[in-house]
Amino acid sequence: METFWRIFELILPTLIVVGVVIWMLSRQFDEEEKRRRYQLFRENQKNVTPMRFTAYERLVLLLERISPESMLVRLQDDTMTSIQFHAALLTAVRAEFEHNVSQQVYVSDEAWTMVKNAKESIVQLINSCAAAVPPGNPSIDLAKTILATYEAAEESPTGLAISFLKQEVKQYFSA
Repeated sequence: METFWRIFELILPTLIVVGVVIWMLSRQFDEEEKRRRYQLFRENQKNVTPMRFTAYERLVLLLERISPESMLVRLQDDTMTSIQFHAALLTAVRAEFEHNVSQQVYVSDEAWTMVKNAKESIVQLINSCAAAVPPGNPSIDLAKTILATYEAAEESPTGLAISFLKQEVKQYFSA
C-alpha cells in the first residue's frame, strides 16, 4: 500500500503540471487563432470596402440613368411613335438594371430593395403613361406625359433611393 501512495505522490504533481501546460497551450492557440481571424478580416476589408463604394456609385448611376429626366433626353427620337418609344424606354430600364444586378452583393438588403422598388416604379410610370397616349402618336407626346406625371409626384422613386444609398455610404465615414 505504501508503494501505491509513493507512486501517487510522484504521478499527481506530474498530472497537474501536464494539465496546466495543456490548458495554457490551448489558450495560447485560441488567442493566436483570434489574431489570425482579425488579420484576415482586416485584409478582406481593404479589398471589400473599395468594391462596396464602387457598388454604391454604380447604383446611383443606374438610378440617375433610369430617371425620366435622363432617359427622355437620351432616348427621345422624333421618328419613333409612342409605342416604339415605350418599348425603347422599357428596354433601356431593364438593360441598365440587368447590367448592375451584381451590385446587390455589396450593398445592404434594404438598399437593394430601394433600388428595385425605384426601378419598378419607373416601369409602372412608363406603362401607365403609355396606356394614356395613343400608340400611333409621336414619341414626344409620351415623353411629355411621362415628364408631367413624374414631376407631379410628391417624391421621385429614384431620388428616394439615391438618398437612401447616400445615407448608407455616410455611415461608413462616421463609423
